[in-house]
Amino acid sequence: MGSNSVRAPFIAILLLPFLSPFPLEPAAAQQPTEQATRPDAPGLSEQMTATQFRHIKLWFAGKLGNWKLATYELDLLASSLDEAAKRAPVGATTEDTARQTASLRNAIDAKDLAAFTKAYSELTNACNACHRAAGRGFISVQVPTVSPFTDQDFADQVAEGRKLAYTVCGVCHVVPDKPNAPLALGFSAPSFVDLARRPSFTEATLRQLLTSEHRRVGPSQAMPNPRLNDTQIDEIVAYFEALKAEQRKSP
Repeated sequence: MGSNSVRAPFIAILLLPFLSPFPLEPAAAQQPTEQATRPDAPGLSEQMTATQFRHIKLWFAGKLGNWKLATYELDLLASSLDEAAKRAPVGATTEDTARQTASLRNAIDAKDLAAFTKAYSELTNACNACHRAAGRGFISVQVPTVSPFTDQDFADQVAEGRKLAYTVCGVCHVVPDKPNAPLALGFSAPSFVDLARRPSFTEATLRQLLTSEHRRVGPSQAMPNPRLNDTQIDEIVAYFEALKAEQRKSP
């Protein structure tokens, strides 16, 4: 009986956290909710890592003149910075981030690389100032030197393909918006629009044609070999696919 009378209170103490409607919690878990706004709050560090990726992508998009991609990445970056300013208001405010991103947006809209470079550097400096104000000065970002995204081509393939179509393909073919007409030839080369409207002339067809040794395309016609490398072929194909998409939208 003595043994049971000692064991019962001991077991009751062990079960108390599970039986009580108000479970016991460590003192640290009962700290004020203001911890959620600290720069190292759960989830914020992951968000800032994603923001850093967008910061990198924005740089290479602008550097290579892919202004559509730069606009896209800036929209994502601005949204992330606004959210970070709300969750960790020590440092930059939403007004600060709006001012910095506005300068970048103006440069992108103007397709001005020099202005973009200046605005990007200013935004980068502002990020570091915010880190220092929040007590995180050991986190320092810079203008990227190498892209970690080896699976992404930051150049505007469609724009580059259009340039190649003007200078290479446009010697024989009519290319939309090309400033000068093709050379007068003894045969009729189909225009790019005509090719884009042909259901049978697909991306695979064009790629096969451009990678072959060129190229008998008819009983008495041969297409000269422009000797394109793989990147140039990808760019012309990208331009052709964009043109094909435009033709599908046309009435």
